[in-house]
Amino acid sequence: MTDKRVVIVGGHGKIALLAAPKLVAAGYRVESMIRNADQSEEIRAAGAEPVVLDIETADVGALSGAFAGAEAIVFSAGAGGGNPDRTRAVDFEAAVRTITAAEGVGVSRYVMVSYARASVDIENIDPESSFYTYAKAKHDADVAVRESSLDYTIFGPGRLTLEPATGSITLADESGNVVEGGRSDDDKVTSRENVAEAIVHVLATKAAVKKTVNFYDGDTAIADAIV
Repeated sequence: MTDKRVVIVGGHGKIALLAAPKLVAAGYRVESMIRNADQSEEIRAAGAEPVVLDIETADVGALSGAFAGAEAIVFSAGAGGGNPDRTRAVDFEAAVRTITAAEGVGVSRYVMVSYARASVDIENIDPESSFYTYAKAKHDADVAVRESSLDYTIFGPGRLTLEPATGSITLADESGNVVEGGRSDDDKVTSRENVAEAIVHVLATKAAVKKTVNFYDGDTAIADAIV
């Protein structure tokens, strides 16, 4: 069995379920953290080992125990919107505890799945908007990981789709604007499977360390776009 172990936080999410078998194929042992034991068989079917731990309530000590000895942590969890308190609790507060736990047990590699405009949306969105709580939570979690000692990569995809991976993307700046060439809002989409491919790429090649990578589906191979 390989010693290269990756822990995915939010293991039953769509991106996580796509990333797990790709990581296994790349030679990693994957543990996927879930809060509902009933999801265990689906996790195993993706090639990962289920770890039942509710990150909304788990303290740093419990997370540290789950992370100890891992090569990398992938945070792909989310409350799914709807409840502002739970959104803050999962997307920000739990994320910060995973950052603290990873630092504490010496797991330096950390991948955060965010979204393309997380750096700037809170400056433009009405605080009364239903989206504001999510935008604020993701913004603050990204700030926390940037201020940590971790060798992080933050991914900022566009509107997520279930389209198959193309393996090709286009980079965007922190405002969500395509770096090269115009793109309409309708085109600012990112296949969840392309995000999964990007996760494997940066872990396997140690690319994009201490970088934020915003991207949409595009025409440049992931390996060429993310370095």
